Amino acid sequence: MPLSPVRLNHAVLFVSDLERSVRFYTEVFAMEVIAREPRANAAFLRLPRSGNHHDLGLFGVGTAGGPKRRGAIGLYHLAWQLDTIDELAAARQTLLDAGAYTGESSHGATKSVYGADPDGNEFELMWMLPRDHWGAYEHAAPIDHLDLAGEVQRWSGVATAGQITPEPATASDPETVRS
Repeated sequence: MPLSPVRLNHAVLFVSDLERSVRFYTEVFAMEVIAREPRANAAFLRLPRSGNHHDLGLFGVGTAGGPKRRGAIGLYHLAWQLDTIDELAAARQTLLDAGAYTGESSHGATKSVYGADPDGNEFELMWMLPRDHWGAYEHAAPIDHLDLAGEVQRWSGVATAGQITPEPATASDPETVRS
């Protein structure tokens, strides 16, 4: 039987300098350190609007592993979903201000801005179109120029992150059961 996860719960990164990485993720993503594990030189962080225990684990391993390089085998990037296109535009500016911005693109159904943390771990901040507007992008993921100003003008205020997985109706929940 195939697996059927709901979503990625958290990511864990090996980093060269734990405190530098904690500073980056708390300052740029406004994450909160919710736990530390000194024996493993680790910190666990939560996003401000997350209902999750932790969204990111950081394990300080020093520089022995050598620098990360694009094109190497392994993880390419993490993608963090934002609720509105307005948040994506603000995130772009935050990354620029932090010196962490690396690019942007439109993938049709998603609009993305890219950055890198102090160890060069790349990440994507993305906003997804409402499902009923995917159209030709239902089964496509192009890499095109992102007209962020135009997307903000068209989609400002439209929230989509809460629409990832609809709650199933159950007999014990009268609000979701229809007769």
